[in-house]
Amino acid sequence: MTARNKLNSRPEHIRESTTREKVLKNIRHALIESSDNPYPKVDFEAEIYKPLAEESDINFAIEFSKVGGKFVFCDSAADMLKKVKSVFNDNGWEEAWCNEESLKGLLNHAGIVVKKAEHGMEPMKVSVTSCEFLIARLGSILMSSQQLSGRRLYSFPDVHIVIAFTSQIVPDIRQALSGVREKYAGRMPSMVSLVTGPSRTADIEKTLVMGAHGPKEVYVFLADDIT
Repeated sequence: MTARNKLNSRPEHIRESTTREKVLKNIRHALIESSDNPYPKVDFEAEIYKPLAEESDINFAIEFSKVGGKFVFCDSAADMLKKVKSVFNDNGWEEAWCNEESLKGLLNHAGIVVKKAEHGMEPMKVSVTSCEFLIARLGSILMSSQQLSGRRLYSFPDVHIVIAFTSQIVPDIRQALSGVREKYAGRMPSMVSLVTGPSRTADIEKTLVMGAHGPKEVYVFLADDIT
């Protein structure tokens, strides 16, 4: 039977309906006469990925570097201070936008001028933020609107620097989202975003353009948790 004959064999009230009405009627019909689940023994709670081949921090560093991120491991808080200062000096950056008090101390000790986002966005070159989690399998950074940095500091500047600690590394998105739910119990962020390397697009004549919709460079400075 051809496709046209199949359509003509349907009841007249369906054939004469609008496209929207046809879709809704088909959905209603499927809900009334639902099929049995052909795979009743599937465990939807089971992990779908193979275990990571490397330690979580190593796997994150590898995957993050693959997508164009710049990873810097720090042995201690003092080492992080030294390396952050070195990156700023090497690139000629003298100021950074940061809304988090815990990170302002680090930047001040490194001799970096700190500005808040409300000081104006046009000259914003470098931002420094924390993050919610680092996802080892993807090399991605999970950010949320509940962070003091807000949304602008990881989407507007040319350079986004993330200060993170090993306790924030999780294997997959599933664990990251569970961690966010636990952290903000009862008041989930209005937006959760995954940052996977620098912003890029090939929409324009299939030419890869960096920084079209966000930072051109993304750094992650990672250290063991300070005890």
